[in-house]
Amino acid sequence: MVHVSDLLHPDWGPFGARPAVHSVKVGEPMPSLAEYYRRGLQVVVEPGSAFSYSNHGFATLGQIVEDVSGKPLDGYFRERIFEPLGMADTDLVRSEQVASLLATGYVLGSSGAKAVPDREWLGMGAGGIYSSSRDLARFVAALLGGGANEHGSMLKPATLATMFEPQYQPDPRVPGMGLAFFRSDAGGHRIVGHEGILPGFNSEILAAPDDGVALIALTNGSSGAMAWMPTELRRLLHHLLDVPSEVVRTDIPQHPEIWGEICGRYQLPGRISDLRGRVMMGGGVEVFLRGGQLMVRVLTPMPALYRGLPLHPDDEQDPYVFRLDLSRFGMATVRIVFSREARVGTITAHADLGGQPLSLVRRPATRRPRAWLTGALGALAVATTARAVRRRSARHRAGQA
Repeated sequence: MVHVSDLLHPDWGPFGARPAVHSVKVGEPMPSLAEYYRRGLQVVVEPGSAFSYSNHGFATLGQIVEDVSGKPLDGYFRERIFEPLGMADTDLVRSEQVASLLATGYVLGSSGAKAVPDREWLGMGAGGIYSSSRDLARFVAALLGGGANEHGSMLKPATLATMFEPQYQPDPRVPGMGLAFFRSDAGGHRIVGHEGILPGFNSEILAAPDDGVALIALTNGSSGAMAWMPTELRRLLHHLLDVPSEVVRTDIPQHPEIWGEICGRYQLPGRISDLRGRVMMGGGVEVFLRGGQLMVRVLTPMPALYRGLPLHPDDEQDPYVFRLDLSRFGMATVRIVFSREARVGTITAHADLGGQPLSLVRRPATRRPRAWLTGALGALAVATTARAVRRRSARHRAGQA
């Protein structure tokens, strides 16, 4: 049995004024949401203006469900989701039926596999379901069946269809974000999914609802799974759909006449806290020319990303659409489109980063050519903090052993 969650380690950051979601050792007192949020919740971005991963938002939504229904959230989930779908080995809390079946999470190091200390997480509405592969298969069957499987129904077909549709789409050329579902495209096939990340655990669901095909991936101890698991799962889904994987094309001509328009430095909106986007592009990116080739570099102290990668044209009819080849980093290709935002009069770059819409705005030219360094160092600090947490946790576990 695995712990399926979208929560991050409490010390991974920075995430503004608060960590992702609070956690405690198993058996320690857990504050209520009201106690944890007693100073209020900050607005990271205005609704509808940008995408920002929000554990806090869904934790709050779970509290609203409790307040309106008058039932504990775990009981509400059992009554409305788990029991109707026949998910007998699934719960939102460590009930007796799941406690004896829990898997142990591990981190892999030079000295082998080491167990990750078990923790409990605040804010059940944001994630943290304990489940099994069989029960997850029943849940996915309901995603493919319009909200119902052979055991029963959890949602009306129209409600589930709304969740799959783009609720935030910064540009019509990128799939956008559904209601808690990342959206992508595979050769014209609609793809939806979500991944879970906890220290020692990674999980992912990837589904093609119009084709009746879905995949589930689980691991409780794989190095770098946050990067390679989505890539490998997508390749497998492409194979099952008989769709070629996205590759860079060499048959589409360049359009030098637009290069001057899109060259420059681009940055994320100031307070976006999505871990993957912030780690990879926290300092922003720069579009530039080198040897007659349009390039993009990530403004980071990491040489492999700072050297730059070619921007390959990816649409015969649209010169503002490009693709990046990230195979050297063990990742899939990434589509990038450029658009002019009429209301602000600037160019924006939109990337489909593993189903997550990521937008970076071009900044005016500055006399301080290294002004991006502050943001880049901030991105490096995120990665360094995560590594330090894992090492500290490993030392702590070794001491306990």
